[in-house]
Amino acid sequence: MKKSTQTIVLKTLADTLAFGRFLGQIAQPGDVICLDGDLGAGKTTLTQAIAAGLEVPPDEYVTSPSFAILHEYQGRMPMYHMDFYRLTDAAEVADLGLDEYFSLSGLTVLEWCERAESLLPANRLRLTLTIGLDESRFVVCDPGVGSWRERCPFYPE
Repeated sequence: MKKSTQTIVLKTLADTLAFGRFLGQIAQPGDVICLDGDLGAGKTTLTQAIAAGLEVPPDEYVTSPSFAILHEYQGRMPMYHMDFYRLTDAAEVADLGLDEYFSLSGLTVLEWCERAESLLPANRLRLTLTIGLDESRFVVCDPGVGSWRERCPFYPE
């Protein structure tokens, strides 16, 4: 039986960028990636690398949608980048219709997804980032109950 979560260590910025590009490359239409972690943990940096893996053009600079809540980028499929930091709960997310993006044909990347916990699909990859003493990042990976477990090599048989 596979473990329900796995922790990986990203020792450098290059490791973080490589990990994000990999996630973007294996992402499929309708996927959801949830990013949790304190301010400065690297959620937006990881999202930028995911966008690169999705072939979002480099001149489309990926920024945190903290004030806009949603940014959309076009790559080999759309990426819907959401930041729920300024929202209070799942009801507010639903009132804005943001949960509808979870079932579209792009990749949804959510920052501060705990604000919408009850709306999250079971088929999602949840990554919780923490900063190590040496500025490395620890990433607790939870693939949920969907296909992420089969696609991620950090979930060996």
